[in-house]
Amino acid sequence: MRRAAIERLLPAAYQRAAGPGSVLGALLDVMEALHAPDEAVLADVDALFGPYRTPDGFVAYLTRWVAMDHVVAAPRADAPLPLPVGRLRDLVAHGALLARWRGTPYGMRTALELATGVTGFVLDEPAERPFHLVVRVPPAAADRLALVTRIVEAEKPAAVTVEVVAGDPADPPSDPPADPTPPGTGPPTAGPPDPGPPHTPAPPEPDDAEPAAGVATVRAVGRAHVPAPLPHDPPEEPS
Repeated sequence: MRRAAIERLLPAAYQRAAGPGSVLGALLDVMEALHAPDEAVLADVDALFGPYRTPDGFVAYLTRWVAMDHVVAAPRADAPLPLPVGRLRDLVAHGALLARWRGTPYGMRTALELATGVTGFVLDEPAERPFHLVVRVPPAAADRLALVTRIVEAEKPAAVTVEVVAGDPADPPSDPPADPTPPGTGPPTAGPPDPGPPHTPAPPEPDDAEPAAGVATVRAVGRAHVPAPLPHDPPEEPS
């Protein structure tokens, strides 16, 4: 508050005594100087809560506002962040989106890709293990398994068990074991074996085919690119 504004709040007798060179005038000058830093902060207070405008030291605090503080998980206040501050800003900027899709495959993949900067996470639900989820981590993010595990535990449905596996999700599944019976030792047949229909090799996939994880380049809020929901994901906000 400026000195003139403070002076107008005083009784008339004090205003007359606050002339230049007076003790009261000097006191008003000190009060103006004391208010200046706080007023500068209040004039630009919205910058403190903008994910891409807030100071670096305030970004981790903002993760609590969008329920993403489990990503930081620092044991001490002075401990370094487990991911670059830019990725943490992306998570804060997409906090509402992640909260909307929490508990869905799309929400988990989006959180993992924003936090690690790596695409290609694959979520498998084995048919022989109901209510179990296998998260396959691409090699580029294999060195961040602790971070990935924290995110998976927070984003998965509560009734689902989970397993985080490091590996290349692009690797094809292993072939089934071959018949152990050597050729020629099986039961005799009346004639030559039926060769079956001719084998036609599958056409090679183009280099620019969509990754198995369904990663797209649709731009959402903030500065990071997030994948669009897959066709099998629910088109609306889950209940």
